[in-house]
Amino acid sequence: MTKLSIIIPVYNEVNCLEQLIGQVEEADFCGCEKEIILVDDYSTDGSRDILKNYENKYLVLYHEKNKGKGAAIRTAVEKASGDIIVIQDADLEYSPKDYNNLLPLILDDKADVVYGSRFLNMENNKNFMLKNLIGNKALTIMFNVLFGSKITDMETCYKAFKKDFLKSVTIKSDRFDFEPEITAKMLKKKARLIEVPISYEGRGHSEGKKIGWRDGIQAIKTIIKFRFTD
Repeated sequence: MTKLSIIIPVYNEVNCLEQLIGQVEEADFCGCEKEIILVDDYSTDGSRDILKNYENKYLVLYHEKNKGKGAAIRTAVEKASGDIIVIQDADLEYSPKDYNNLLPLILDDKADVVYGSRFLNMENNKNFMLKNLIGNKALTIMFNVLFGSKITDMETCYKAFKKDFLKSVTIKSDRFDFEPEITAKMLKKKARLIEVPISYEGRGHSEGKKIGWRDGIQAIKTIIKFRFTD
């Protein structure tokens, strides 16, 4: 049976963390054996207290200071033992059930990396804040221009990797700039990258969304940086 490592970075998600973990538990992930790895990035809202309840069930790791999403993913990847590694944000914007659309392409060896694209499902457009919609599309267009690619949603959370591809690169980005970095490195490794449509329920900053305009500026710098360096 194929083993799947599900990486869940957590930062101040006390209001939805238990519900999200429940959804991950209920999703069958194409019948794969599940290894769930939760990384708390120094939450201060009570998320850590919730995670302690899962220590006997899953691998729960803790940062001693806030480092960012990329750093949390890096911590989890070091511990992941699955044949396939997927990323699941701790909020409720993405449904774990959608991984059943991504995984078959890897299980059937038709892809090395699969992205869940929010923009291949037109129903999702109404679920974006306008500035986030524009920002996501602009960053993806910029990425495609520099890399000669045809990706529709570079910034998506939902990414599934064959273990050997993800573990063969060094993740340097600590925050949300993880997304352009890992995409750049997968393309440079000639990974077979395919996108499939997924659902999306966007939330605003008042509901806990963390990414902001500064992260957009950093993403631009990261796209340029990893176009010309490794």
